[in-house]
Amino acid sequence: MIPFNKPPSTGNEEQYILQSIKSLKISGDGDFSKKCHQWFEEKLNCEKVLLTPSCTHALEMAAILLDIREGDEVIMPSYTFVSTANAFTLRGAKIVFVDIRPDTMNIDETKIEQAITNKTKVIVPVHYAGIACEMDAIMKIASRYGLFVVEDAAQGMMSSYKNRPLGTIGHLGTYSFHETKNYTSAGEGGLLIINDKQFIEKAEVIREKGTNRSLFFRGMVDKYTWVNIGSSYLLNDVSAAYLWGNLEKADEINQNRLNSWQSYYKELKPLEEKRLIELPNIPKECIHNSHMFYLKVKDIEERTKFLEYLNKNGIFAVFHYVPLHSSAAGKKFGRFVGKDIFTTRESERLVRLPMYYQLKPKDIYYISRIVHDYFSN
Repeated sequence: MIPFNKPPSTGNEEQYILQSIKSLKISGDGDFSKKCHQWFEEKLNCEKVLLTPSCTHALEMAAILLDIREGDEVIMPSYTFVSTANAFTLRGAKIVFVDIRPDTMNIDETKIEQAITNKTKVIVPVHYAGIACEMDAIMKIASRYGLFVVEDAAQGMMSSYKNRPLGTIGHLGTYSFHETKNYTSAGEGGLLIINDKQFIEKAEVIREKGTNRSLFFRGMVDKYTWVNIGSSYLLNDVSAAYLWGNLEKADEINQNRLNSWQSYYKELKPLEEKRLIELPNIPKECIHNSHMFYLKVKDIEERTKFLEYLNKNGIFAVFHYVPLHSSAAGKKFGRFVGKDIFTTRESERLVRLPMYYQLKPKDIYYISRIVHDYFSN
């Protein structure tokens, strides 16, 4: 069986984990956390980054930072992971879903404005598959109505929009280092990206259980105490050590995945030309990170048969999100504005093929031949 995913490993992770354990500073913000923070701040050219135990936690921090309260409304696509909505629902917000674009599976920026009310506080664009949303249009809408923008760039590390790294365009951004992502911190992990200075000190307080502990260790206060709400949002340093092993070879990992993505595209393009499948579309202003390679088939019935065929031939492929607005919690905590023209239809057509660092060219060729065989039959 060719697996759907393998967590990336470059060879140095084990020795770094051992170094972290021996350092006696393993619970958070140790030497490897500091290395990762510095790497991201230089790479992203942002105001501040903070490692978190998951992207879910980074989104929760964003909701607290923006003072989301009961009755506030947050606009996002329905085609996303549950954490995007949960982070704001936990604070009492109503989730307002809008339709997606079929070409990128991202939020349709032309549908956002009609969903804005006097209760709207935040827009959350989700960069699906590491392909950027139309951020210029979204930021203009946010500016016009005085709204915050939180980029859910869980899948977007090493991707950019008009030469700007994803996660650095909105007021706040988030990354995921879950084991299925391009880079991992050994299981889970996340990053909060702060692009507005006004949030830095408050973010440090929230992350340190609501205390001003960070200020104390910088000598800015003579003792630390409880000053605001917060939680334990620190990534342990052992996980940061694993992540550092990935970051050292970030460009190599990225290029390897891009090569795999291009191989898939080349092999499967003839099927798209025959209109048997649809392949991903990369807008000209976007540089993507090959987070996933997906294709679209005719409908949900064909997808079911197609996945069964792949599995029968030793290929572990999957479909992706069930739209949140159709779920029980989505109906309870949110509403869909406008017509669901593409969200459900396109989600039922999408199939993700195996994609990971050091995916063998012979496996890509085999998978592609099986896909060709299915449609030939």
